[in-house]
Amino acid sequence: MNIEDYRDCCLSMGNDVEERMPFTAFRSACSVLVFYVHGHMFAFFDCDNFGVVTLKCQPERVEQLRCEHDCIGRPFNLPAKHWIGVDATAAPDGLLRQLTRNSYEIVKAKYKP
Repeated sequence: MNIEDYRDCCLSMGNDVEERMPFTAFRSACSVLVFYVHGHMFAFFDCDNFGVVTLKCQPERVEQLRCEHDCIGRPFNLPAKHWIGVDATAAPDGLLRQLTRNSYEIVKAKYKP
């Protein structure tokens, strides 16, 4: 999936999705685009290097997903217990959409207004 299609995928999760670039003050993270639901992030990636998408995941699923899919690894700069890193260039589009929907639903359920 390319970066534009993935951005559209994230925005299509619901009317409550916001996108921001909150780390512009940090040179190494100034191009990171983050997607939020209810003010909490559920997905992010570096616009300058669309290699890894970081997503929320249920702790009990993390290891199984890593074993089943070579495109799933450690997240960027977050605890590996609750987050996964997905190689956006290698992941099948359907899997990336499914994992993104899962991440969105986890965060949405946890932080209902």
